[in-house]
Amino acid sequence: MIKKLDIQTNAENSLTDITRRVEEAVRESKVDAGLCVIYVPHTTAGVTINENADPSVRRDLLMTLAQAVPDSLPYAHAEGNASAHVKASLVGSSASVFIEDGRLRLGTWQGIFFCEFDGPRQRHILVKILPA
Repeated sequence: MIKKLDIQTNAENSLTDITRRVEEAVRESKVDAGLCVIYVPHTTAGVTINENADPSVRRDLLMTLAQAVPDSLPYAHAEGNASAHVKASLVGSSASVFIEDGRLRLGTWQGIFFCEFDGPRQRHILVKILPA
């Protein structure tokens, strides 16, 4: 089963918590044990798992990526979004989480975040549930 989750981003760069939506996909699948793969089919966006308790972590991640990959470099890519492609490559386009007892096996503080680097846009995420 592949579940498509639509998401509207509201800023050029943002991290959107999608944990509950992915958890819902796992519940709907009725899979008790297995693997959940979250995949972002966009070249200027990604997905990451990180702390979800303190929202300042998201700001720190975005700030660090902006400093590491500034928009002002002399990129050759003509569309003007080369830094978004680099950030997406650094973050990655997929994440995997074990499923145990019908639930995601995330750590205590962990959440799943959609990473937008070329927004605002209408995007989608694909969630694949693989039974054990």
